[in-house]
Amino acid sequence: MLDANRSGTATASPRAAATELAVPVPPPLRPRGLVATCTRALFSPYARLSLLLALLAGAAACVLLFEPQRLLTHGWPPQLGGAAAAVVFGAAYGLCTVAFVPRPLLNLAAGALFGSQLGLTTALAGTVLGAGVAFGLGRLLGQDALRPLLRGRWLRAADGQLSRHGFRSMLALRLFPGVPFWAANYCAAVSRMGWLPFLLATGLGSIPNTAAYAVAGARASAPTSPAFLIAMACIAVPALAGTVLAWRKRHQLRGR
Repeated sequence: MLDANRSGTATASPRAAATELAVPVPPPLRPRGLVATCTRALFSPYARLSLLLALLAGAAACVLLFEPQRLLTHGWPPQLGGAAAAVVFGAAYGLCTVAFVPRPLLNLAAGALFGSQLGLTTALAGTVLGAGVAFGLGRLLGQDALRPLLRGRWLRAADGQLSRHGFRSMLALRLFPGVPFWAANYCAAVSRMGWLPFLLATGLGSIPNTAAYAVAGARASAPTSPAFLIAMACIAVPALAGTVLAWRKRHQLRGR
């Protein structure tokens, strides 16, 4: 319908013009849709990976602040003793391994504070605890984002080895130190290795090396004693064997 204006010119009615120029407008985002979109963004693989990196950075900062290596020089707080001290130390041991504190330092401290037997038990408990926490964090927060990045030949070979032969691969990594403890934990978490093989291999494979360091820490005041010398030999021999094994595996991976 046309309307005549004051000059006599025929123009389209406002309703007709609005109909002709109407552009489809998307419906406004409902509250439920907004919540779902934010939830997907917060729980996306890369958001979870960012959270993991932030947690690890915070843990490393706490380690630098509190300096756990002072246990070797200042000893354990006097108000904690006996079984309670061992439990607290085991929990702290596990958290420190997640925050990249070297296990040899913690094993020496366990032996120096609690002696050979209780130090070994406490250190092993902390080892399994720390490995489990790191594995869980890596599996929950990092696996979905990192698995698509496994494109290199070495990365695919390592992932396949850990996924298909999880127990024996992790047992070898624990028996022959060479790969840092935290790196093995997060590599296993990104692979398809199961929880039980990972924890069993970690507990069994860590016994020899942990025992050697615990004995060395307990006998550090007598560096010429047979027990201390045997412990140091047990530390050096697996390290050398691990180096040789890694060199041989390097040539095998190049040949693939």
